[in-house]
Amino acid sequence: MPEAPKINNVSEYDCCGSNSSLDGKNKKALQFIEDVTSNADEVQRRVLAEILSRNVHVEYLQRHGLNGCTDQETFKKVVPVVTYEDLKPEIDRIGNGDASPILCSQPISEFLTSSGTSGGERKLMPTIEEELERRSLLYSLLMPVMNQCVPGLDKGKGMYLLFIKSEAKTPGGLVARPVLTSYYKSSHFMDRPYDPYTNYTSPNETILCPDSYQSMYSQLLCGLYQNTQVLRVGAVFASGFIRALKFLEKNWLLLCNDIRSGTLDPKITDSSVREAVMKILEPNPRLADFIEAECGKDSWSGIIIRLWPNTKYIDVIVTGTMSQYIPTLDYYSNGLPLVCTMYASSECYFGLNLNPLCKPSEVSYTLIPTMCYYEFLPVNRNSGFNESFSKPVSLDDKENQDLVDLVDVKLGQEYELVVTTYAGLYRYRVGDILRVAGFKNKAPQFNFVCRKNVVLSIDSDKTDEVELQNAVKNAANNLLSFDASLTEYTSYADTSTIPGHYVLYWEISVSRATPIPPSVFEDCCLTVEESFNSVYRQGRVSDKSIGPLEIKIVESGTFDKLMDYAVGQGASINQYKAPRCVKYAPIVELLNSKVVANYFSPKCPKWAPGHKQCLAED
Repeated sequence: MPEAPKINNVSEYDCCGSNSSLDGKNKKALQFIEDVTSNADEVQRRVLAEILSRNVHVEYLQRHGLNGCTDQETFKKVVPVVTYEDLKPEIDRIGNGDASPILCSQPISEFLTSSGTSGGERKLMPTIEEELERRSLLYSLLMPVMNQCVPGLDKGKGMYLLFIKSEAKTPGGLVARPVLTSYYKSSHFMDRPYDPYTNYTSPNETILCPDSYQSMYSQLLCGLYQNTQVLRVGAVFASGFIRALKFLEKNWLLLCNDIRSGTLDPKITDSSVREAVMKILEPNPRLADFIEAECGKDSWSGIIIRLWPNTKYIDVIVTGTMSQYIPTLDYYSNGLPLVCTMYASSECYFGLNLNPLCKPSEVSYTLIPTMCYYEFLPVNRNSGFNESFSKPVSLDDKENQDLVDLVDVKLGQEYELVVTTYAGLYRYRVGDILRVAGFKNKAPQFNFVCRKNVVLSIDSDKTDEVELQNAVKNAANNLLSFDASLTEYTSYADTSTIPGHYVLYWEISVSRATPIPPSVFEDCCLTVEESFNSVYRQGRVSDKSIGPLEIKIVESGTFDKLMDYAVGQGASINQYKAPRCVKYAPIVELLNSKVVANYFSPKCPKWAPGHKQCLAED
């Protein structure tokens, strides 16, 4: 198997600039990508054989009759495709303290929690110590790729706003925390050797501060103080970066005071944070005046390049539902490139974007064959997702043979990702829907389409995340002529009425005092319905199984409160993204408590087969 590139020691770098050692490291990383993608099939066979040979005595594999076999054919024949619910009994045993080799021969070092916003519940993913090496490997590949497109990034710093979540423990004493918290608290991050590509404006202590206000404040302060050294800015999700800019809008006067005086606001009480920041901060009245002048202007258009003038790009995830934040980021940055660098989840890290300066709509990720063993379940979103694997399938089930290997996927086809990991997940359905966009040598490149399990449904209708996003985008265009825009939204399938109906919660931004007529929001309701699939429209028009769609306008700041609630319930601020569909009663109650107006679709949408259209409804 191709040798993974190693992280160089600090002594190999010239801290004043790049040198041949850095160039050599970049070349080695790029050659590694070339090697594993050129031999993807062979690498995948070896990965599976290695995983199975290590875990030959694991209870789960013995139960399914693998009997020490390590070949693909036997593995696919006897081991079922599963969901989290299928594995929950084993995961509960591990969490309760059973240290026997249930899923993995190596000790489970901790659980990695899902963000709690994609599927509505926090899942506990088992992991092992060596997985940190694989995550570090993928991180080590990002900047050599980026350097091909934007040279000179080793000459400055990155202002990355990174956060942790305080961890919990299972009854058996295992730590449970988000994957990024695990990584940031690991020696791989905290004790990383000097690398000009991981030279951040934020001291580790500010990132590791569990108080989100103190962490955000201190990181922005350090980023502002070092503003001319910043060559790239970012966060994990686009929504998180925009939240930081909103924080800056509220707190720039305090930040300027600290920069002017070389002191730190008393609200920052964490001693390690204060110590780390004060090592950087010195009085700089000129910089404070500059920031104050820029932030005090009427418009914040281009504020990123105004405050950080050497910034070359914004590193955030803007694929999937995060795409709705692109216009806001363009406004704040005057159209800086938006870069999506990698594809990862709590289950495993998967791949990276080899064309990072592409348009957000064209982002594709090359899956690195050494990370895990990949399989792909073909799906057809036009007829609903294939749900045949919600339970372990029988050995002769035809659909069990529908799963294809990494090198056998077809261009343009959509698949659900299924993985077998070193940490004890076997043929596990991740729930991500991917579309094949191209190939890097023999390794496919995928567009991220959506999360499989984010849907609205009242009757036989099924509305997925992509369809909802497109419908909302179409409807929000009705607001533009009133200098208004949609800043955030979520949805809810309200079955408390008969028939049930879809509810959209909209938070909007209005630039002028003229009120928006109710008829405009009613038109928005109808536009959303017209954008939905024929099954939904038939339910509205012919079957009368779905009631008129409702839009509820919520007060400004509601979605910030929603995030605060999610973080308080255990979600990671670093991984948080606003849910596109809500079901949990307390969240629905929170949203309803912030409603300032509501509107219904005034009539039924058009239905193509020509069924009689219903009349306008009062």
